[in-house]
Amino acid sequence: MDESIARELALAALREVTPDSTIGEPAGSDVSEDGVVSLRFENRLAGYPGWYWTVSLAQVDDAPPTVLEVELLPGGDALLAPEWVPWAVRLAEYQAAQAAQAEASGDDEADAELEEVLVDVEDLDAEDFDTDGSPILHAGDVDGVDIDELVEGPDDEDDVDDADDVDDADDADDSEEDADADV
Repeated sequence: MDESIARELALAALREVTPDSTIGEPAGSDVSEDGVVSLRFENRLAGYPGWYWTVSLAQVDDAPPTVLEVELLPGGDALLAPEWVPWAVRLAEYQAAQAAQAEASGDDEADAELEEVLVDVEDLDAEDFDTDGSPILHAGDVDGVDIDELVEGPDDEDDVDDADDVDDADDADDSEEDADADV
């Protein structure tokens, strides 16, 4: 495979997946036993130092070269994610760090905060819970309903009529049943 043709084909393939500004200078090539040529190019993407654009090409007999793969691969100096650590181990490390931090800050500070909260609660009396227009208390009751304010009105009288309507509907069913029984 002609080196200049391979380089041009590799650059054309790279330009299909990434802007020209992210492709750097050629950085080498590898030829495998089966005739696949992998060309590497410097990477200019921010956040990927030490990574290389790699294009793998192949040529079968007299056919023109073909692009097999285009990928961004890490080099020896690439920044890689650390090894995976199980959640239980990470949680144990976090809890140990929290405990150490709590000991370092001292128990006096935590005790002082607790005392401050307790003093605030001790200062509360019945007057603090009187109806003062707070959104928690509505109409003098915690649940927002004051039984004393409920007055039986005209709507309530209609409810009695509604109960009669239900009985009337039930009576209509009875008359249909009587008619069916006569047949």
